[in-house]
Amino acid sequence: MRDRFIATASALLDEDPRAVVVLADISSDGFQDASLAHPDRVINVGIREQLLVGAVGGLALAGLRPIAHTFASFLIERPFEQVKLDLGHQAVGAVLVSANASYDWPAGGRTHMAPGDVALLDTLPGWTVHVPGHPDEVEPLLRDAMAGDDLVYLRLSTQSNGAARPIRPGRFLTVREGAGPVVIAVGPVLDDTLKAVEGLDVTVLYAATVRPFDTPALRAALTGRAAADVVLVEPYLANTSAPFVSEALHDVPHRILGLGVAREELRNYGEQHEHIAAHGLDPRSLRERITAWLPAPV
Repeated sequence: MRDRFIATASALLDEDPRAVVVLADISSDGFQDASLAHPDRVINVGIREQLLVGAVGGLALAGLRPIAHTFASFLIERPFEQVKLDLGHQAVGAVLVSANASYDWPAGGRTHMAPGDVALLDTLPGWTVHVPGHPDEVEPLLRDAMAGDDLVYLRLSTQSNGAARPIRPGRFLTVREGAGPVVIAVGPVLDDTLKAVEGLDVTVLYAATVRPFDTPALRAALTGRAAADVVLVEPYLANTSAPFVSEALHDVPHRILGLGVAREELRNYGEQHEHIAAHGLDPRSLRERITAWLPAPV
């Protein structure tokens, strides 16, 4: 995903005079050619993440469409005050593109993990949040983000589904239809979710955009059901989107099962697949948790 981002952002620098890429050392090697072609529009501030976001706010105030990029923990968590003030409070738009997601590089330790990034952004108004599940989904989401003037967060991961889906920015995609609960799988957890619900009578919605939340798609998927049961499978903090499901179904009695990264900290390094299993997000664990939650047959 990061390679596709670098290629697309470099192309946008050629195509769009408003485009500016601001880095904090991470991925700077990938932008070497773009930096030579556009020395005034590829800016590396070094390991200064607060400055990264502050500079992006200033560039946006000057009428440019800046892209800020570094690891998720350094892009959202470390400079959160600047995200809140230099972007949101100043009412300017920008595109923040992260890498390393929740636990993509466990050897980097806790400082390089950010399972709470989307939940943290949810405390601020006006953000669009894209969570691609395949490298081929990065380009359309980034181009859509750059075409506007709003605040966009594009969350990249090394975890990936086997194939891209025909996504539309801002809309959920119906991948499977059934008569039972609706399962919403976000970004790169779609493949494992589909394996987990194989043979179950459920509808599966795929979300490559989680904010704004696609209320019409969820309500349409639940039409005609005796019960509004929703399973959320998210590659970040569990239940991050639960308030948005409840808001979408404010007039409908409903149940929510939120599956994602646990709040408890894992004090082990390991590999990415071990973290996925430890948080119960592998296919076997997902199936056990979903089937245990489903209503018993009458």
